[in-house]
Amino acid sequence: MDRLPIFQKQIDQSLQQVVIPESPSTLYSPVRYILSLGGKRLRPVLTLMTCDFFNQDYKKALPAAMAMELFHNFSLIHDDIMDEAPLRRGNETVHQKWNVNTGILSGDALLILAYQLFEGYKPKTFRNLAKLFSTTALQVCEGQQMDMDFEKRDDVTISEYLKMIEYKTAVLVAASMKMGAIVAKVKKSTQEMVYEFGRNLGIAFQLQDDYLDAFGNPETFGKQIGGDIIENKKTYLFLKAIEFATSLQREEMLLLFNSQPKDVTSKIERVKKLFVETGSAQATQEAIEDYTKKAFKVLKKLPVNETDKFFLKQFGKSLLKRRV
Repeated sequence: MDRLPIFQKQIDQSLQQVVIPESPSTLYSPVRYILSLGGKRLRPVLTLMTCDFFNQDYKKALPAAMAMELFHNFSLIHDDIMDEAPLRRGNETVHQKWNVNTGILSGDALLILAYQLFEGYKPKTFRNLAKLFSTTALQVCEGQQMDMDFEKRDDVTISEYLKMIEYKTAVLVAASMKMGAIVAKVKKSTQEMVYEFGRNLGIAFQLQDDYLDAFGNPETFGKQIGGDIIENKKTYLFLKAIEFATSLQREEMLLLFNSQPKDVTSKIERVKKLFVETGSAQATQEAIEDYTKKAFKVLKKLPVNETDKFFLKQFGKSLLKRRV
């Protein structure tokens, strides 16, 4: 039986039951707003799914799953402020709907609420979950700082970029899965395999997200198309374009990424054409496939039954088949 709808329904119900104070409403209304916007709920689904795969009651992992979803939404609020993004999941971002200061403070509140969700676990499990959560949260902050630093640099390497997206995005996917394994009380070597699977899948997922930022459909993508181009971000697409470009193409690309035109439409379209012409778009799709294969190689070694492996593999594939 496909358990995914069951997990998603349970997550939505549990999010509604998360205790969020009423007052001051100016602090907590934005919290309720960002949580109400939906989304894929990828991270908490992976937490429940992993716990379930190791023959444990997945409901035991619900507090940990909720913590990861709250932390993810905290990071989205702050990311949107730093990126000056107008849209999130097809709706106004928190700082657009309220203001920047409210966004910062409400995001901070979400982070603290996330930590509180671990308090119901027994001491050993609490300690392991909290340690993983703290490490992951700090890595996400480091990844975000790298992302901002790269905007001011002209010498960013592919390896640096991959480390940035690993910290900014992939470790959260990996930690979400490992939390399910921790709650299921499997041995540490298995926990690490679960983490490695999630890390590779998370990198593939972020590369796909970067690709869709340029080539996605705004009606289905839920964010402003070309946002990374507008912000002059050194994404995998950009770095590969610079690597493959002719001298003239490279000169044009660098000129475009040092410009801030009032009308960004022509800039976005020209950069996208250069991504295609240089072979960067194709190389990005190949990298997505490569990291997906790495994840599935780890999956083969996991001590779960073949039915669950097949389900997890199909789930991973579905994440990477979002329409452009």
